[in-house]
Amino acid sequence: MTDPKGDRDARDAGTETQDVSHESHDNLVRADVTQLEVVEIREGAFGAHGTGDTSGFGGLTRPVVMPGPSQRPFGGWFDEVADRFAGGPGLDGAIEKIVVDRGEITFYVRRQLLLEAVTHLRNDPVLRFEFCSSVSGVDFPHETGRELHVVYHLLSMTHNRRIRVETTTPDDDRHVPSVVPIYPTADWQEREAWDMFGIIFDGHPALTRILMPDDWPGHPQRKDYPLGGIPVEYKGGTIPPPDQRRSYS
Repeated sequence: MTDPKGDRDARDAGTETQDVSHESHDNLVRADVTQLEVVEIREGAFGAHGTGDTSGFGGLTRPVVMPGPSQRPFGGWFDEVADRFAGGPGLDGAIEKIVVDRGEITFYVRRQLLLEAVTHLRNDPVLRFEFCSSVSGVDFPHETGRELHVVYHLLSMTHNRRIRVETTTPDDDRHVPSVVPIYPTADWQEREAWDMFGIIFDGHPALTRILMPDDWPGHPQRKDYPLGGIPVEYKGGTIPPPDQRRSYS
């Protein structure tokens, strides 16, 4: 039986944090954020547009705010990784910005140099981010010219560190290089991002739908995808699709 107090003592000592030879998680202080980026103004309880809001909170408005670029020093090992990453061969200008928020670091990388960037992150002995644990898509329709984002979560098992790499692509040119040759674990995750967001991963070995039927129109997790749905029959009554239900506003 484990000792909860002992677990707390270990955490307090920093022994359960990333890369224990460096600072504990508490020392990875949030870097000062000089600006905030308002992505959109969300209306109602769920941010639905063009349909009746039956939640009773249709009058709510809330800005969706993202942290802006962080200023050095980032704290802990973040500066070491940032310097080594930016100094990689052929990566001059590859990093658009670096954001440190809530104890995590994100590198925004230009898509034209994405493959060179992740190759350096994997192969450099000081970095050694040898495992891609997740690939996901995000749709920000208000970011003109960079509406679609692809987010990669990378793990260094060698140094016990995690970082996030993010790249963007315009909606009218939804092409991003596939990282499958570098990280084979991204195979099915890039398929899902294509299926749900319509992001085309150039060089993928078999970019096909993974959740929806092959002939399905559209990509369901895009913000412009209609709410839709199908009528549901229950005890002789029919519940219409969400975008056809009545509005209380």
